[in-house]
Amino acid sequence: MSTVFLNGDYLPMEEARISPMDRGFLFGDGIYEVLPSYQGKMIGFDLHMTRMNNGMASIGIELGWDNARWRELCDTLINANGGGNLALYLQVSRGADTRRFHAYPENVTPTVFAFTFEIPAEPVADKSRVAYRVVTDRDLRWERCHIKSTALLGNVLHFQQGYQQGADETLLFNERDELTEASACNAYIVKNGVVITPPLDNHKLPGITRYILLDLLRKDGRIPVEERVVTKDEVYNADEVWVTSSSKEVVPVIAVDGKAIGNGEIGDVWLMAQQIYSAGKYDY
Repeated sequence: MSTVFLNGDYLPMEEARISPMDRGFLFGDGIYEVLPSYQGKMIGFDLHMTRMNNGMASIGIELGWDNARWRELCDTLINANGGGNLALYLQVSRGADTRRFHAYPENVTPTVFAFTFEIPAEPVADKSRVAYRVVTDRDLRWERCHIKSTALLGNVLHFQQGYQQGADETLLFNERDELTEASACNAYIVKNGVVITPPLDNHKLPGITRYILLDLLRKDGRIPVEERVVTKDEVYNADEVWVTSSSKEVVPVIAVDGKAIGNGEIGDVWLMAQQIYSAGKYDY
């Protein structure tokens, strides 16, 4: 039986209840984060909290928690759920009102909910890593993907499309066939030894793993990095393709739309990048 946090209380998951009038339930009016932890050690805690606070500020949710309070909550949940390899899911909705009305209500208290779920052991930096096969689709989500909102139906629909085809992810492209991201990950290509990823804007989530990976690669200096527009043709003709997320780290992609990427095997640049990431990820 897992322990969760809800509005100041730690309790069994089966006992957690929210109001059906909560705006997170009615409108997806909330912000969330997912933090990975391995044997009790979290990755990128302050970065995740900064993004969460920025997300709440962008939609006008005022919670007033500092990082110390969030860290205490996270540590308590990790310990209560046995440690090991756990992801922490943190969600803040605007709270429950007495009526369903689109405008922000006044004088409501935000709903804070958090729980843990098991994730695989830390990825090993060798070519035994399970690689992804992905498909592509036109990006049909909203214009504010930089906000980590709980309103994820657009992402869910894109992920489901790939899932029904037996794919592990769906790479998304705008109307100009330019790569945005994947349904639940940031995306990259490698060409001639250079790691290339689209620059951040309102169509892309500022991923924490993305930030850590690019920062570590630049500090290490052995692998050049570019942030620029990436076309669909470049994806198909890349030497390597990767996706990243907090719970998956850096995942190699060996096929896109049924076409092999490079030689159809995990690439050497990915191997070096994963080694660099593994060595430095706890520094954030």
